[in-house]
Formats: sequence, C-alpha cells, structure tokens
Amino acid sequence: MSHLETLDSLIAAARRAGADSADALLVKNASLSVSRRLGKIEQLERAEGFDIGLRVFIGQRQAVISSTDADPRGFEKLAERAVAMARVVPEDNFAGLADTASFTFPDLDLADAEEPAAEALLARAALIEEAALSVPGITNSEGGEASWSRTEIALVASNGFAGGYTRSSHSTGISVVAGQGTAMERDWEHSFTVHLADLEDAATLGRRAAEQAVARLNPRRPATARIPVIFAPRVSGSLLGHLAGAINGASVARGTSFLKDSMGKAVVARGLTVRDDPHRPRGLRSRPFDGEGQPGAARAVVEDGVLTTWVLDARSARQLGLASTGHASRGTGGPPGPSTTNFWLEPGHVTPAELMGDIVEGLYVTDLIGMGVNGVTGDYSRGAAGFMIRHGELAEPVSEITIAGRLQDIFLHMAPANDLTFRRGTDAPTIRVDGLTLAGS
Repeated sequence: MSHLETLDSLIAAARRAGADSADALLVKNASLSVSRRLGKIEQLERAEGFDIGLRVFIGQRQAVISSTDADPRGFEKLAERAVAMARVVPEDNFAGLADTASFTFPDLDLADAEEPAAEALLARAALIEEAALSVPGITNSEGGEASWSRTEIALVASNGFAGGYTRSSHSTGISVVAGQGTAMERDWEHSFTVHLADLEDAATLGRRAAEQAVARLNPRRPATARIPVIFAPRVSGSLLGHLAGAINGASVARGTSFLKDSMGKAVVARGLTVRDDPHRPRGLRSRPFDGEGQPGAARAVVEDGVLTTWVLDARSARQLGLASTGHASRGTGGPPGPSTTNFWLEPGHVTPAELMGDIVEGLYVTDLIGMGVNGVTGDYSRGAAGFMIRHGELAEPVSEITIAGRLQDIFLHMAPANDLTFRRGTDAPTIRVDGLTLAGS
C-alpha cells in the first residue's frame, strides 16, 4: 500500500468505529550520522523509523493516538481505542478539522536524490575537524560531525484532503576548544541544508570555528553600562524567535502574549519587514501544506514595522474569529499547533562594519545563554558573551555578562545590516539595538 492508501484505510476504520471526522499523519524517516573526535571515529549510526498518528472527533471532543505499527490489520483496534478516548474527554468548542481547501502542491525541491555513503560522511567529519585543529591555539576538539536524513510525510483527512511529500537534510558541524586549564574557551560552527550541494565548505567551517574560539581567549567582564548592542547573525535570529512566539495565535488567544493588542500597530522599527514563507525552494522549513492540509502562503507578517497577521492554525483561528493562515504544525502524538515556517527579517542597506562604525563603546554579542524571557510582559534578560566595540571596531572578548531590556523596545529599535543568510529557518542579519543594559562587574 502507498502511504496515502494506508492512511485512507485508517480513516475508514475510525469512521467505522464511530468517529464523526478524523485525520491521520504518517512520518517515515531514515538517517545516517557520524562523529569523529581527535582523529578517531566515535559514532557511526543509521536509524530508520515509522510513526503513524490518528486524530478523531466525536462532536467537539477529540483524541489523538499514535503507533509504530503500519499493519492495516491492527487499524480497527487502534481506531476503537482512539474513539473510546474521545468519548470521555471534555468538549473543546474550538476543536475540529480545518476547512477544506483545494490547491495545487508547489514543487519546493525538498528532496535530494543522493543518499551519501558512510565513507563520505566520515570524510566530511574528518575534513572539518582537521581544518579546525590546524589553527594555532586550538587544544582540543569536541568532535566533527556529519549527517543525512530523509523524511516522508503523508496526511489524509476525512474532509477529503490527501497529500504527501519528502524532504531531505544534510549537516556538518564542529565544536573546538582553545587554551589550557581554567583559561579555555569553546566555539562551534554548523551548516544545515536540504541539498548536499548547498552545504558550506567543511574546511571553511572548521577554520572559522577555531578562529572564533581562539579570539575568545582571556575574556574580561566589563563594567555595567547602558550601551548599543550588536547581535551577530548566529544569535540575531533569536530575537525573531521571540517575535514569533509573541504573534503565535495560541498565545494571543490565551492572552499570554505581550503583543496581544498590537494588530495593525507598529511592533518593530518603521521600514522593517518580517516575512514568513512556507514555499521557499529548498527552505529548511518549507512544506507544500501544513499539518492540517492548508496551503499556507508567503506573507509579510510585519510590513513597514506594522503587524499584519497572527500565526494561526484552525483552532487558534476559531478562538480569534479568524481564518487559519496555514501555520499548523504537528507530530504523530499530539494535535496541531501554530508555528512559523521559513521566518526572516529583511536585510538593511548597510554593512555590519557601517552599522557599528559610530559606536564609541558597545557590545558585539556572539553567544546567548539561558531563557530569561517573559512572553507575557516582554521582559528580556539573558546571559551573553562576545566582544566589546570600541570606536567602531571589535576589541577585547567579554563573558559572564547579562544584557537586559524589554522586547517591545528592542523590536522598535532594531536596525539590520545587509548580511542576511538563510541558515536555520528563523534567520536575521546582524542587528543593532541601542540602549540595552549590560550587567557586568
């Protein structure tokens, strides 16, 4: 049976068991990963998995059940257990399948036909580690890694939706240590792509990780001050992550977002645009449909600084009296919830050097630590490390510091550079924010 046929038979079993409606998700994956540390193979692992999830509705009651057994002979009992669960749970006035939608699945080029051999992955892990270890000052390695995976996804619902797609991923990474004794510093680099051809060169990654680790040696703890802060691209995307959480429809419907009353208002600096696009070719979070069979669309979530939409699945949309934006995300073991796809801040028009050129004293952040962010109030406080900026240039490394402010103010004072690169799925260029508090010595 094909994946769609398998799910169709599961839906039919659910209807026979008494479900008013149902949907079913299938996820089949295979992966190969290797790690190499100090010239020796530490891990060579291949894994394959199969999961199937069934969601059933009895009126406004729903239940979700999952299994790793693809044998249709067990579907009747699986469906009966799901329906029995649904009969005893409380009603949810907003539960139900998404509205039917007719659309053509776009070709997003998400599946790399090439499955690399273990030898190729080992060679890449060796290349990234050897390049890192060749940099003077590097004293240890936490290992070079390389991996590949392929995931097949299929979704069928009793409202008539049926669809599936395959996506692949490739990655290379390294973590190394510089210095000795109590004066050691660590840094890392990773590259994640859908297609092998798009991976960043392993040797370049290794050298960059090593050079960053060496540059962090002998950090200082600066005095407490209120100064401009520059967020490097490796951490600037975290600010967008906080924005994504604040405009998540589930949080807005619960009243637990500090932006819950901000629709149609300026939430980031004027002139800035934040985009979400599930249909970006080869995007790390691209998909032809969402977890409820909705198409999704490229949209400016924030345009000229103004918030234009929430991020909604069917349930949160019903709570807010709106329509789904096609942002449902789910696994086989639970109901959908809203989540961004490829989410990014449009780049600015100045280089990172120009962005910091007028800063007499500031902070360039390369690492953030901890989760000191309050999604209800917007209070922001996180441990950080990086480099001081003095007269427009990077200066001494710093660590054991905290940066603090309010996300509402941070968003409204963001200034981006022109160096946007799509690396993680939630991406931003270098970002400057003036007036943050640096808590140091």
